[in-house]
Amino acid sequence: MEMQKLVQAAEQDFPKIVQFYQDVIARTAHMDRYARWVYGQHPTDEMILGYIRSGAMYYCEKDGAILSAVALTAQGEEYHGAAWSCALGDDEVSVVHLLGVAAEWQGKGIARQTMALVTELSREMGKKAVRLDALACNTPAHRLYESLGFQKRDVRRWYADNVGWTEFFLYELVL
Repeated sequence: MEMQKLVQAAEQDFPKIVQFYQDVIARTAHMDRYARWVYGQHPTDEMILGYIRSGAMYYCEKDGAILSAVALTAQGEEYHGAAWSCALGDDEVSVVHLLGVAAEWQGKGIARQTMALVTELSREMGKKAVRLDALACNTPAHRLYESLGFQKRDVRRWYADNVGWTEFFLYELVL
């Protein structure tokens, strides 16, 4: 299935995006083992609304149903000092957050297509790299990102409400 574009979410999309993430969490096999999202801890309503209000939340849909959603921000301070392949300013980097695919579309290439659209959008925005982090235990995500040319550049131990203190792998794709 070929997706055409990422739609930038608007505030009126908030209820359907919340429902999308709640459904992804409830219906994704092995969510407790890999991504370990718990709605209200990660992601939260405030997090999603913040991404929408800042213009950072995007989604792909078919026949009015969200297939995938992702947030795309500038680099933040938590990424400073990592072993990146090149030194870039925060505004030269797109950072991927909350990549999710509707349960009924998982395993059908939607995440791969969404990341291709993210890469294309980042290039159009003049970014020089796409970076992201994934839980060290999220091996399906690692396989996806590495198959798309992302390189694991560092490991960080961070605290998150849904997992406590844990290791995250930092990935980079230079554009």
